[in-house]
Amino acid sequence: MSAHKEGDPTTLNRLYGRSQGKPLRAAQQELVERLLPQIAVPQEGPVTAEALFGFDRPLHFEIGFGGGEHMAERADLLPDHGFIGAEPFVNGVAQALTHVRDRTLANVRIHHGDALEVLRRVPDGSLTMLYLLHPDPWPKAKHAKRRMMNDGPVRMFADKLKPGGELRFGTDHPVYLRHALMVMRRFTDEFEWQVDGPASWQNRPSGWPETRYEHKARTVYGHEVWYFRFRRR
Repeated sequence: MSAHKEGDPTTLNRLYGRSQGKPLRAAQQELVERLLPQIAVPQEGPVTAEALFGFDRPLHFEIGFGGGEHMAERADLLPDHGFIGAEPFVNGVAQALTHVRDRTLANVRIHHGDALEVLRRVPDGSLTMLYLLHPDPWPKAKHAKRRMMNDGPVRMFADKLKPGGELRFGTDHPVYLRHALMVMRRFTDEFEWQVDGPASWQNRPSGWPETRYEHKARTVYGHEVWYFRFRRR
């Protein structure tokens, strides 16, 4: 994996943006205080299926899970798989914890903070699936280095995915779309775009639950949404 250099626009070395919005309700605060410590990703050591769940199983990782609805739906659909979700926004963490509680999901682990901090501790070739759905687009050119879809993070994605593993990327932002595809063109030796034509990126594939953000983008703002699947060679 290539080294990360401060100031290099092809890498991402820190987390940007706010970490809390509205004050948590009492029930949400209780989940953060009581449930989160029980299912939090450990602060140190390798992040493996054995360490998180006690035995080997296919491992999924979602970067910036928002309210956690996609992660919860996938975890419910695949109870024999393990799911790691990372989200810096405490309100989103609280919502995800609600899903975990209500669905009684024993196969989810959550990191409240920077996803890359945890992803770096995942052994290479360990992940079956990696999800990056509607990341912050940072639309201004001067902020392009803050986007998650840049050479440094994508190189890490390639390292962490096992051969045949899949990176799923979704966005409704045309600037980010163009930027992301430009970046992925530099990784054709590592990733194969799973595409049969326009329908492949215009229609949400089966087994890809709709996020709350995606629903709002389509129904409230009238945005077109694009879906991409890249298989690790």
